[in-house]
Amino acid sequence: MASVLAQDRDDFRLVCVDDRAPDPEAGDWVRSLRDPRLHYVSNPHNLGLAANFNRCVDLVTAERFVMMGADDVMLPDYLDTVLKLADAAPRAAMIQPGVNVIDEVGDEYLPLADRVKAMVRPRVRGTARELSGEFLARSLTRADWAYFPSLLWRSDVVKHHRFNERYPIALDLALMLDIALSGGSMVVDDHVVFQYRRHRSSESATTASDGSRFSQELELFADYRKRFAEAGWRAAHWEARAHIMTRLNAGAEALGALRSGRFDRFARLASFLVR
Repeated sequence: MASVLAQDRDDFRLVCVDDRAPDPEAGDWVRSLRDPRLHYVSNPHNLGLAANFNRCVDLVTAERFVMMGADDVMLPDYLDTVLKLADAAPRAAMIQPGVNVIDEVGDEYLPLADRVKAMVRPRVRGTARELSGEFLARSLTRADWAYFPSLLWRSDVVKHHRFNERYPIALDLALMLDIALSGGSMVVDDHVVFQYRRHRSSESATTASDGSRFSQELELFADYRKRFAEAGWRAAHWEARAHIMTRLNAGAEALGALRSGRFDRFARLASFLVR
């Protein structure tokens, strides 16, 4: 939150949505800041991750918005950079700026998942690049290299599609694929203006180690495989059918379970290699 309030420009509204956290301390602290740009909203009851994302979308009033994590960091020129990119590509539904990954204490951190993201991310070569259509869908399906909390979204597009609550773990990927299928585009830039915090105990890591993430990814890819086929997108269809990254990630988690002697978990995770 502090990094948002410290942006080089102040023509923004920061909405903090409290999904009925059991500890009221965070809400009390937000209200104590008394910053006119800051608005605190408390849900009437706990909605859960996916439904709360759509609640946040409902609260958007600007033409563009960001939905960042509580402990991620915007560098001071983030807003200025992404809004200039949006001005240069007004039809783009998403703006993906450059991102650094940091750990719990703020040191640069590049685990295997993020090294893979860096390798598969489309090359920009110094100037921003706009991606769309099957190329964008195929690239994201091969490996979701986008950093959801760093994205600047076009509000009307997201309000039209909304987050699919059927996929609470992969709802960002589902939304991006929906946008690509409907003709929307993403601008990708290399200038680093955002720091994404990676925790081993994060939701994505936890759901990977117990296998629920992979189950949901397979369900998602089965759904979009059909939609890609209907669109005539053969290459994207093949990527969704192969889901190579899901297999590789499940294999890595299975090896970790084997090393730790969790043979029941190993068997469950290893099964995703052949599904």
